[in-house]
Amino acid sequence: QVQLVESGGGLVQAGGSLRLSCVASRRTISNYLMGWFRQAPGKEREFVGAVTWSGGARNYLDSVKGRFTISADTIKNTVYLQMNSLKPEDTAVYYCAGKKAVGDWTRDYDYWGQGTQVTVSS
Repeated sequence: QVQLVESGGGLVQAGGSLRLSCVASRRTISNYLMGWFRQAPGKEREFVGAVTWSGGARNYLDSVKGRFTISADTIKNTVYLQMNSLKPEDTAVYYCAGKKAVGDWTRDYDYWGQGTQVTVSS
């Protein structure tokens, strides 16, 4: 069992930046995939991006490409989501999640954090 704890959310003005962190409770393994998702009020949860612990391969939602960057620190068992040039439409609860790096990167994650709120004001 893996427990994930997010932090770093908050209120920021449009154009600003935030960095979210997700700490995993146990030693990571190289074939795991760590993803970030978000859910805005009244909308379904959507995939934001994911990264592999080992090789750093990444995948992103089109609307965040060039603005968001995911990275992993295997020594700290922490995954980061650096969000730049934030827009009001990025407002959502952000969740990190983990699964073995097989199949579709955008779905079927086994482990989830509790979420952290990001609010972008215009």
